[in-house]
Amino acid sequence: MILQAKNQLTLQEFLNLPPGEGDITYELVDGQAIPKMSPKFFHAKLTRVLLNLIEQSCEGKGEVCPEWSVALTRRGQDWMPIPDILYISYEHLPADWDENEACPVPPDLVIEIISPFGFESDAPNVASAALTQSTETAKTATLSPRQTFGQMAAKAKDYLDAKVLRVWVLDSKARSITVFYSDAAPQTYMGEELLTDSLFEGLQFTVEQVFQKAKIPFTTE
Repeated sequence: MILQAKNQLTLQEFLNLPPGEGDITYELVDGQAIPKMSPKFFHAKLTRVLLNLIEQSCEGKGEVCPEWSVALTRRGQDWMPIPDILYISYEHLPADWDENEACPVPPDLVIEIISPFGFESDAPNVASAALTQSTETAKTATLSPRQTFGQMAAKAKDYLDAKVLRVWVLDSKARSITVFYSDAAPQTYMGEELLTDSLFEGLQFTVEQVFQKAKIPFTTE
């Protein structure tokens, strides 16, 4: 469900919203609180494998975290997405930064996973009541569509426009990773093609290795 307010939420109003019930967290997009559902099993396993790969390459150089919200700007408005994984180097966020807050600066890398087995919203309309308690604006609820590669590519552009250096989009159905760059055309990796990235010295892997380590079957629907 997308909670739409007649008066758009400010960043502070969004931050003041009570937490969603159960496993629901919210992103701020165009002044609206939009739920991001917690991943299912296959999605979570892919996240774990990618997280481990990056951790091994960035030890002592930065932070890599799953599901950490980040404060950005999108089309002139406050935007607070929650990437499946983000990496930020100590060059951009000092190692001694220690606040229990959203990531305050654009990360070096965000990873988003398009999962045919984890993105349909079946959340009860419980957040509507929570929004009523925290703001007096009227609202309506509409169903959130399943994500597509095209939608995620558009989101990748928004990330790059917000000064994120790199975006990886993993498409579970296609078993591919597309890397989006700020200064070059995107590149898609599949099968046994070797993926490397200048952000991580020595990091190299194939997309199929990721799926095999996560033990994801070829048929996922």
